[in-house]
This record gives sequence, C-alpha cells and structure tokens, in this order.
Amino acid sequence: MSRLDDADKKILNRIQSDFPMESKPYLALAAEFGLSEKEVLERVTRLKRDGIIRRIGANLTPARLGFVSTLCAAAVPEDRIDTFARCVNRYDGVTHNYVRQGNFNVWFTFIAPSMEEIESRLVAIAEETGIEKILNLPTTRVFKIRAQFDL
Repeated sequence: MSRLDDADKKILNRIQSDFPMESKPYLALAAEFGLSEKEVLERVTRLKRDGIIRRIGANLTPARLGFVSTLCAAAVPEDRIDTFARCVNRYDGVTHNYVRQGNFNVWFTFIAPSMEEIESRLVAIAEETGIEKILNLPTTRVFKIRAQFDL
C-alpha cells in the first residue's frame, strides 16, 4: 500500500461527504485541486485498490424511500463464517456484514420494502446455511452521525 500524499488527502477529504454531483465529477475535482482528470481517476482507482476507499456511492435514508431496515446478528460457528457471509451477501438489500466477538458473531444490515420480505429472506438464509440463531433487530429510531475523517 502506498503512502498518502497531500493530493490524495485533499481528494479523500473532499469526496467523503461532498462528492461533486456533476456529469464529470472527477474533472471538477481535478480543476479544484490543480490536477488532470486522468490523475484524479488514477489516484481514486489506486486508493480503492489499496483498500483506502471502500466504496463510492450514495447513502440513502431507507424510511424516506418507503423501505424498512434492520440489524441482524447470527451465531455462526467459526468454520462456517465465510460460507454464511457469502450467502448473506447474495441478497439485495444487505448493505454490509462484519464479524464481532461473542456468541452472535456475524452482524449485517438488511433494507427492504417490508419487514415481511426481510423476515422471509432471513428464513431462507437459515434454511440454506443451517444457521438457526439469527436475531432480527428492526430499526425503531435512527441517530445519524456524520463520519468524516480529516486527513
């Protein structure tokens, strides 16, 4: 992985929460930072490849779009975590999942048009994987934070 130089840091600071909403966003960034569009694209590609950037995309509020969301936790034996995660990740509406310590060690978020749809998908996941202990913890109140890493 390469070290971040000043141009990388400026790009990262800018795109975290204020990605240019233009037809040519990388050209806009290039003009702002005195770089070429090609250089900005190369830098963003490298930062993505190196795992500095996880994803570039919109963060939408499910309820405002008429959707529901839930946090799920599953008790998965260590030797089956990868298989379980691959199964979960195949479903539309799963935004991410991660491993934590404890009995319920695989956590993931699910967004769908209805709670019934989420519940049926959780049943399907349990049937496919044989993992029966899956908690469904629906969102009741959202507390949004703005995660901004000042580089």
